[in-house]
Amino acid sequence: MLNSIKTEIKKTVVGKTHAIESIMIALLSEGHVLIEDLPGLGKTTLAKSFAKALNCTFTRIQFTPDLMPSDLIGVSIYDKNAQKFVFQKGPLFTNILLADEINRTSPKTQSSLLEAMEELQVTIDGTTYGLTPPFLVIATENPIELQGTFPLPEAQLDRFMMRVNLGYPTESEELEILSQKDKPMEISPVVTLADFLELKSKMNDVFVDPALKAYIVSLMKATREHVDIRLGGSPRASVHLYKGAKAKALLNQRAYVIPSDISTLFETVVGHRIILKGEAQYRGTYVREILESILNSVEVPKVTR
Repeated sequence: MLNSIKTEIKKTVVGKTHAIESIMIALLSEGHVLIEDLPGLGKTTLAKSFAKALNCTFTRIQFTPDLMPSDLIGVSIYDKNAQKFVFQKGPLFTNILLADEINRTSPKTQSSLLEAMEELQVTIDGTTYGLTPPFLVIATENPIELQGTFPLPEAQLDRFMMRVNLGYPTESEELEILSQKDKPMEISPVVTLADFLELKSKMNDVFVDPALKAYIVSLMKATREHVDIRLGGSPRASVHLYKGAKAKALLNQRAYVIPSDISTLFETVVGHRIILKGEAQYRGTYVREILESILNSVEVPKVTR
């Protein structure tokens, strides 16, 4: 089933295997994805393709400085006939939400996503409304235009399970993109939501050796104690890495996690949560270099399964 989803998405998304797998892992893990990359690389196409393949609802919201929380969540409107206020749901009530250029809106509007991302619900006027699973936020940031933007605070960055970079396509991939424009392909639903949710429930059956749990904790501890890091990975980062490793095992049709499931996700899950000390930034030290050194310094456990 998972392979059929990937195959269907690749009809319109050329390359980007890492991004496709990352979003699938986030969906299985009830996480969210931050895509930080240049415009025109297919972020919207990627999100739409997932929604079509899973036959679920999709909403794209262009975040702007004047966007208000009610524009996302919805608003209570007085019904004259019923003589009471009736809640009109906003675009947040969807399965896959593309929050385009999330850093262009105010912190007040950014924070209105937090409850939905963490607890799968929103609260307005003292009433709580649940969201229908699966619920995935794919937020984008444009790194080349910083004027008039509101950088995401660390507390909100920590809500995102992964940060993904799409990157430019290769020459052959770009030629394939141009060829697709001559013969556009449509994505068809390959699974039902019920099938996907049933598959997601199998995450509970994926075995994680206690030594691998200790490995995750050791990696996070190393980020907190590193001489060049001011803010290391949080316990939520540990949970996200744990869930992501189980989802990666499921993607590879395994009922158990192996060390490489953890190590290959480490930078994607932890990189956006790390804040370097000023002197490290001044030296031109990169987060990727530090995370690679941590992976090399923490002993990989030997597990029999």
